[in-house]
Amino acid sequence: MPGARKRPAATPGGGSSRDASAWDVEEVLQPVKQLRRKMGQAGSSRKQTLEEVGVLGVSKEVKNMPSDDVTAEIERICLDAVGSILRGEGFSYLMPSRVASNQMYVPELDRVVLKDKMLERVFANSSSARKTAITTRVMALVLELCGRGIHVTKRDLFYTDVKLFRQQAESDDVLDDVACMVGCTRSSLHVVAAEKGIVVGRVIFEDDGDTIDCTKMGVGGKAIPPSIDRVTGVRGDAQFILLIEKDAAFMRLAEDRFYNDYPCVIISGKGQPDVATRLFLNKVRSSLNIPILGLFDADPYGLKILSVYMKGSKNMSYDSINLTTPDIKWLGVRPSDLDKYNIPPQCRLEMSEHDIKTGRELLEEEFVKANPEWHKELQLMVKSKVKAEIQALSSFGFQYLSKHFLPRKLMEADWV
Repeated sequence: MPGARKRPAATPGGGSSRDASAWDVEEVLQPVKQLRRKMGQAGSSRKQTLEEVGVLGVSKEVKNMPSDDVTAEIERICLDAVGSILRGEGFSYLMPSRVASNQMYVPELDRVVLKDKMLERVFANSSSARKTAITTRVMALVLELCGRGIHVTKRDLFYTDVKLFRQQAESDDVLDDVACMVGCTRSSLHVVAAEKGIVVGRVIFEDDGDTIDCTKMGVGGKAIPPSIDRVTGVRGDAQFILLIEKDAAFMRLAEDRFYNDYPCVIISGKGQPDVATRLFLNKVRSSLNIPILGLFDADPYGLKILSVYMKGSKNMSYDSINLTTPDIKWLGVRPSDLDKYNIPPQCRLEMSEHDIKTGRELLEEEFVKANPEWHKELQLMVKSKVKAEIQALSSFGFQYLSKHFLPRKLMEADWV
């Protein structure tokens, strides 16, 4: 590139000198801009539906519904139950089964979806009577929320009837069943998870009418709003989204103001992402039409978390069309990076038998087989029986991640 500086000389860490100004920003960002142009040439980022692809033997995908439509559908379900009771037939609820055996990966859509097996929850059956009662109670609470036009957390929902629900996991599970039954997204039921994900960087949006500038959120970033339907007007000059697995790496990049040197939006779900973080990522990506680069631990769980963002989780496969964000590039830390960047032996961790078992199970997953580069990296991990966390890069200096590792990764277009 004319006028561009040469890449700084390598150090034992596989990086370069500590002076961040030695990197030419335009040179570093050139591959990212090329990736963005390819996205533009590919056309709309709108996802295909099951109907468009013509996949058979699957459940109908859920959709965002206004409160009036959710109310009408729940009332219809309840009236059917009342009619059944008046006929002396008892009552039951019919819904898509969300068990693992009723899920499948669709290569054409690159996401996990529900198959068409249905589950009947019968009140007169001793094994399902309590679950049926919980389902009825949850629907009554959702009707109240829709009527008032307010949102509550899943924890709030649980505490409305602790004796019936017993554990929050039970009310959470039934909430997903109700969403499946109604045919809407879980957020359409006006129940959200507590704030978990965080964002910082070159993006501005409106949160229920309040303007949020994520360049002015400090080291801690801005908590991602639990009600994504209230997020509007997403805008900014970011060139890419940096998706971070852990909040420790997020804090390092936020404190170093990485997004000022390399215009980007930094998002973290702080481990396994919640629904709001996945929806927010999807909204920012589609609004700005910019690529997403993922920074995750070089272990089986890092790859599993990355796959949740991209392919969907089995627990919420019924809503994969809204919750998945395709084409996330795996930037690092990948198993091949351990030698490439000379990660010292004391920073490499031996994989446990459970780690190895999880890695081998991932190798058999259809979405991993569909990506040869992912498969190759995972094979290397399982064969070497070694893993490493993002924090292993700190052995070369606390700012090595922001000043050297990421700029080099970007400049070399070193993602898969």
